[in-house]
Amino acid sequence: MYRTQRQSEIMRLVRLRGACSIGELADRLSVSDETIRRTVKPLVSEGVLAKVHGGIRLPDSHSEPPFQKRMLDNANAKQRIAERVAAMISNGDTLMLDCGSTTAFVARALSQHSGLTVVTNSAEIARTLAPNNSNRVFMAGGELRSDDTAALGPEALAFASQFRVRHAILSIGAMGLDGSLMVYHLAEAEFSRAVINQAEQVIVAADASKFGRPSLVRICGPERIDTLVTDREPPGELAATLRDAGAKIELAA
Repeated sequence: MYRTQRQSEIMRLVRLRGACSIGELADRLSVSDETIRRTVKPLVSEGVLAKVHGGIRLPDSHSEPPFQKRMLDNANAKQRIAERVAAMISNGDTLMLDCGSTTAFVARALSQHSGLTVVTNSAEIARTLAPNNSNRVFMAGGELRSDDTAALGPEALAFASQFRVRHAILSIGAMGLDGSLMVYHLAEAEFSRAVINQAEQVIVAADASKFGRPSLVRICGPERIDTLVTDREPPGELAATLRDAGAKIELAA
């Protein structure tokens, strides 16, 4: 989602305070309460802010929306990001994709590629890419999570460790302003680390709503990222941190 200057300032204030009242924001920005309500409505719908009585706050960092809702959230941005990632992948490449709504979009964008060798823990991604009989798709075993049919746990980690691929493509829950990659579940972080360790190049696919969002579990720092593909330039502090760590920032058209 493209953010206006007013929305960006509201996000900055809420991140500093954790929560703000509508009146407080109206006074700070010299606009009416109704203007603030209209401005924050799409941010609440997007899930980057949560409504409370008389104000807004950061969303609960200990929970994540259901998978099907995440497939709808920022769908246009995720599709553009996915197409940019797919343009970086050649026919015949080897790659690992972790579970996530953005990597599910990447799998769709890769549907016209051929000769891919794909390793994933996502049944959704495997289902998308396996019907192309020129591809080889390897699906991690283990217990399938009911929400997104992702395989997690020791079996999935052991499975991933058997492969060495050219590209790892990661979908994240959040990116800290220090460049840390974050998710909501420990098992997801463990699988993402395993994927990173088995790849020559690490591509992170994340829309701009992930920047500065609170989350629970850290995957790794920015030094493990080769390329971030996103829909908008990250905030200045984060962009500088990523580039200092050697990560390239690719903006989806």
